[in-house]
Amino acid sequence: MASGDFLTDVETLRRRAREQMESGPITDAYGADRQRVISVLNEVLATELVCYLRYKRHYFTATGMNANTVAAEFLQHADEELGHADMAATRITQLQGSPDFNPDVLSSRSHAEYVEGETLEEMVREDLVAERVAIASYQEIIRWLGNDDPTTRRMIEEILAVEEEHADDMLTLLEGLN
Repeated sequence: MASGDFLTDVETLRRRAREQMESGPITDAYGADRQRVISVLNEVLATELVCYLRYKRHYFTATGMNANTVAAEFLQHADEELGHADMAATRITQLQGSPDFNPDVLSSRSHAEYVEGETLEEMVREDLVAERVAIASYQEIIRWLGNDDPTTRRMIEEILAVEEEHADDMLTLLEGLN
């Protein structure tokens, strides 16, 4: 197959780039529903922020045997969740959207729930449940995006890999608590 069989000619690409500069990274080749992607990314942002807040609370309130080890894991996860939130917010702005940090709607937009838990075991269980919700949600988002927005898909795949590690960590901690 010759290289010109499926690619837009370079002159057309250059012309479009100049004509549509205000679109930033959004080109004619972007295949997804940008507004829907922004909306879904705001749900991801809310999910990551709620998880960050839950992990931070668990870090500060963990008590009992093994509390120091478990609290250290909570803190590491909190930091990673905050990094994921930053990634989602950055991508939203790249898509010319507005990241929604409104605390009044975070929990209603989040896929994961904010459940405090009283004991160390309850905290770990709630974190494991939340990680499993995020994993299932992000797997669906990846399938939905397909090849229409490969940059967002790769970002969600990267976040998913960390969420799977978090779930594995929580399962290991849970087994150690029993």
